[in-house]
Amino acid sequence: MKKRVAELFAGVGGFHVGLDALNTGWSFVYANQWEPGKKNQYAFDCYAKHFSGTEILSNEDINTVDKTQIPDFDLLVGGFPCQDYSVAHSGAKGIEGKKGVLWWDIRDTIQEKLPPFVLLENVDRLLSSPGKKQRGRDFGMILYTLNQLGYGAQWRVINAADYGFPQKRRRVFIFAYRKSTNYFKSLSEASNLKLALINYSVYNEALPIKQSLTMEKETSLDNYLDIVDFSDTFSFHFENTGIMHGTDVFTAKYEANYSGPFTVLNDIVLDEVNDETLIVEDKPEKLEKFKYLKGSKKEIRTTPAGYSYNYSEGGMSFPDLLDRPGRTILTSEHSINRSTHVIRDKTSGKLRLLTPLECERMQTFPDNWTEGMPKSARYFTMGNALVCGLVTKIGKGIDKIISMEPKEITKDTVKTAPIYH
Repeated sequence: MKKRVAELFAGVGGFHVGLDALNTGWSFVYANQWEPGKKNQYAFDCYAKHFSGTEILSNEDINTVDKTQIPDFDLLVGGFPCQDYSVAHSGAKGIEGKKGVLWWDIRDTIQEKLPPFVLLENVDRLLSSPGKKQRGRDFGMILYTLNQLGYGAQWRVINAADYGFPQKRRRVFIFAYRKSTNYFKSLSEASNLKLALINYSVYNEALPIKQSLTMEKETSLDNYLDIVDFSDTFSFHFENTGIMHGTDVFTAKYEANYSGPFTVLNDIVLDEVNDETLIVEDKPEKLEKFKYLKGSKKEIRTTPAGYSYNYSEGGMSFPDLLDRPGRTILTSEHSINRSTHVIRDKTSGKLRLLTPLECERMQTFPDNWTEGMPKSARYFTMGNALVCGLVTKIGKGIDKIISMEPKEITKDTVKTAPIYH
């Protein structure tokens, strides 16, 4: 079959870089990237610099894009924001939460184009959102709508450092596939969903797991009056991996089964950095603030309303240890906060922040991928990006699945669900 890719919420092209690294014939035909409220579209400009001429590039709000005008494709990819996906009862039946509509734009694209395969990435808290009151509703809504469109799905929360990458970054990857695919049919032959997940998961090809699972549980997406009823009443504790087949859902907790090689910060940081703006050692006020933010605390704090409460948190390594993977890069990297990396320069011995190039390496982009944009934008785009190497590893599983598919997969008839936006 053809291997055409469309990318939504493309950022600076992490999915593109990851699939290109396979060199197995993936061809990107469309990409959309839009940063709301930003005059300068640095991420889109970076994407266009590297990939212009090879696909149709869209720099507009995805909510305004006519989905019928997107070229046909075989794999939809995207890292979409985690928001509130509940369905409102009144008015225009909108989604509660400003950016909740973004999932529905993915859904609308799938409904219009019906690609055989979908690969999405999100923060791991999506599985428990919106919290204690209705835990798991938002992720359940995604599974519910995928099933309505005629898809099965698998998910896995993957910590990149567990598989040798230089960053402790936990993200959930969702792989969906049409019921008309050979892959879906092969999963139907498994005696139960647990065995299907252990033996035939797309992730296992290059991201092996231990055969023993824990915290096993099941649920069903049946017996709901409609999507509004589902939104109002569904609650379930999803574990870090699972599968939806038809309306049946199985989930469990897994552990990685990887023996190396492992990459640590020492492998990716530069030998010497001469950028004075990154030096912390010679700036006493900044240094003391970092020491306080990263240190352990037991103190009385006061809310804006004037209420006092006891606050405590544990300390963290300061500076960051070079013989371990880095922590999760955030969009705030480079600012003075608890999550910002501070390392000791290999040559000068001075405490300093990471360079943009080192952040690119932590996300496994090619060196200087974001060069040309302001330094703050380079940190921001890397904080929003994904670990390209993980896409490459998942792509190996998708390649294997596609090799078993016919040259042409016809669009099957699916149940049409109402569109909310």
